[in-house]
Amino acid sequence: MTASNGTNGTDGNKAEAVVDVSIATQPNDLDAIPVLLKEITAGVGDLSAGGDEARHNLLIKARTMVQALESPRETMIKHCWGQTGVLAGLNFGVDAGLWELMARNGDRPQKVSELAASLDVDPVLLGRLMRHLGAMGYIKETGLDEYQPTNFSKSMSLPMIGDGYIAMTSCTGAAPLRFHEYSRKRSYKNPTNARDTALMYAYSTEKDMFSWQQSLGYGTHFNHHMSGYRQGRIPWSDPTFFPVEERLIAGADQGPEAPFLVDIGGSIGHDIMEFHRIHPNTPGKLILQDLPVVIGQIKKLDPAVTAMEHDFLTEQPVKNARAYYMHSCLHDWPDDVCAKILAQIKAAMKPGYSKLLINENVIPSTGAYWETSALDMVMLTLFCSKERTEGD
Repeated sequence: MTASNGTNGTDGNKAEAVVDVSIATQPNDLDAIPVLLKEITAGVGDLSAGGDEARHNLLIKARTMVQALESPRETMIKHCWGQTGVLAGLNFGVDAGLWELMARNGDRPQKVSELAASLDVDPVLLGRLMRHLGAMGYIKETGLDEYQPTNFSKSMSLPMIGDGYIAMTSCTGAAPLRFHEYSRKRSYKNPTNARDTALMYAYSTEKDMFSWQQSLGYGTHFNHHMSGYRQGRIPWSDPTFFPVEERLIAGADQGPEAPFLVDIGGSIGHDIMEFHRIHPNTPGKLILQDLPVVIGQIKKLDPAVTAMEHDFLTEQPVKNARAYYMHSCLHDWPDDVCAKILAQIKAAMKPGYSKLLINENVIPSTGAYWETSALDMVMLTLFCSKERTEGD
């Protein structure tokens, strides 16, 4: 694969004149290691009593130390070769049923030849993919062509985890990879046109992300991915997150036909069913709205929830509800489209009675967490939209 040890092109020569090539093989920040080691050691002691927050803080420190120890050359190889190979292997495993099979087989070491025979796949191909996943730590190598599941690989058998890889890489992955081309051809301006996205450019399609996924048969995968994204997050209807009793139930119309909560763009009902679980005795109706293709994917819905086909860019058919709720919908759209969406809701609201609840991430001015900034990159490359900041 090696073509040359030199650097070709004007840009490469300019970079060599400014930066000495030797730094590419030196640790990124060796001086930071002693302090990080002390902080990590202290963090380990906090794990038993500190709960998930202590684990999260320790994870940040550990990730920082890995980045400090890595050389730029190692980081580059990890990104360009390692992680792309990981995605190939993980997606293959989801599609072929590898992760489900390994999970059913239990925690014992498992031979590539036996797995390949059960899956009816080429053992040479499977062995190559599993070797790389083992080298990267996603499964545990226990012998020659033999691997043991990890908590991660077992979780990959769950649709809410495994299907996310298919939904967010196999049919959208070219958008971030070709974003530089897309941006160059648009004079490096921040994109805001929902009808001219990097995804459309990368795949030569006029479809938006959701229509594109549906056309390839990955709509259900995306719904599962959204379910996985919600795992471990406090539901908005939890009393520690939002005071539903005080703000919504108190003062609400008690009539059985009165609309109480309308979950707009609520997918297959993750949030509204969780709401009903936490607040089973709310008055009036609970209504779930989404596009027909999404509503059609619902396999099980609590009888207390009414599913309704609706495009939120059109007139809101449910009038005078106590609350209109949107979760991670507005971040999919640039400001001008958001204004149109909100105008439709405003027209349906009863002044002094109805409330609009918007559940979205807000990125702080400094110190952004990588999950939120990563989601902003998804919005940028797939939708020409954004995760909004405190300044917005």
